[in-house]
Amino acid sequence: MSVCDAPGLLPIEDALTQQTAQIRPLQETEVVDLKDAAGRIVAEDVISEVNVPPHDNSAMDGYALRAADAKNSLQIIGQSLAGHAFSSPVTEGQALRLMTGSPVPQGADTVIMQEQTEVIGRKLRCLKIPQQGTNIRRKGEDIQQGSVVVNKGVRLSAPHLSLLASIGHSKITVVRKINIAVMATGDELVVPGTELQSGQIYESNRIGIITILQKLGCNVIDLGIIPDELETTRNAFTEAAKQCDWVITSGGVSVGDADFVKPVLEELGEINFWKVAIKPGKPYAFGKLGSAFFSGLPGNPVSSFVTLIQLVIPCLKYLAGETSAPQFSLKAKLMKDIRRAPGRTEYLRARAWQNEQGELCVLPQPKQGSGIMNSFTQANCFVVVAADCAYHDKDTMVNIQLFDELLK
Repeated sequence: MSVCDAPGLLPIEDALTQQTAQIRPLQETEVVDLKDAAGRIVAEDVISEVNVPPHDNSAMDGYALRAADAKNSLQIIGQSLAGHAFSSPVTEGQALRLMTGSPVPQGADTVIMQEQTEVIGRKLRCLKIPQQGTNIRRKGEDIQQGSVVVNKGVRLSAPHLSLLASIGHSKITVVRKINIAVMATGDELVVPGTELQSGQIYESNRIGIITILQKLGCNVIDLGIIPDELETTRNAFTEAAKQCDWVITSGGVSVGDADFVKPVLEELGEINFWKVAIKPGKPYAFGKLGSAFFSGLPGNPVSSFVTLIQLVIPCLKYLAGETSAPQFSLKAKLMKDIRRAPGRTEYLRARAWQNEQGELCVLPQPKQGSGIMNSFTQANCFVVVAADCAYHDKDTMVNIQLFDELLK
């Protein structure tokens, strides 16, 4: 059986292509302090106006000298501390005491580390003859003036922020945050902390969805639980579309008589597709509500997480203008047989580790039901099973996707 044998199911690759084809990356920007810029998307190439380091400096605590003089006894003429340059040049037969980071004085071409010297009074003897240029960090060695240090579309991490600080930036221009409305639908849902009545369950998807979106750097408007009422659903969608770039619902996209998400979306906006060849998560809907994009996630917790990660997050990154590398797979040795009905790309929650022989091994969680969140909390990766694949034998190599920071 192939995907083509499952009428109405859109292959996941086609679903992503259709979604991104409609998206135009955000153009609005804002300037933020560097301390508030972690996780933000750079809106324009950042060009350095300075060299880093700004001058030749010592990579060691030691002595600056001319390499040609290292065989001789040298006169110590003073010392240079970081931030306090020595004003006179080093000439023939002289050496200058340096601390790490101190500017290398004019005339010196080498720094010998202090452990390789002997000092008697004001005289220096080199115990090892250094090569010319040793232990000097050259001007512009890290960053050259006029070079691009951070490219447009990069998501800023701690190393990026340190790099920007090193060229004197205290602020950075970034793409504005994506505004997203999140709601759960269903009469059976109640908020945690209340007493369950007959037929009720605690609503648990929203908190996970919101946490992932906030880690991604989005502004999230939590619209809570929407009951299975046509007018209430219509009003919630109308208000969400006015405020947000994207609307995400959890539940209500199946074919039940009380599921109003799909009919309201058809009334107020448009549905581009509904039902994807992904397991878990087949009843995933994508469309528009006015100018806002819409993603209808399944109500089952695992399905909700899988479709959010595989179908929504890549599109949100594209909307934000992020130019991150595409998600990649690793090969791992499968530690149990996989048998299944083909037709949908499947994401099995699994645990990967390195054995004593250095091999990357993976074991799918024993329970893979779409309502079993332990399959996520006990896992660190997906085993990705292609849509047309019916089985993988134990000890064969399979594709895995390690969980990224959004799921940790």
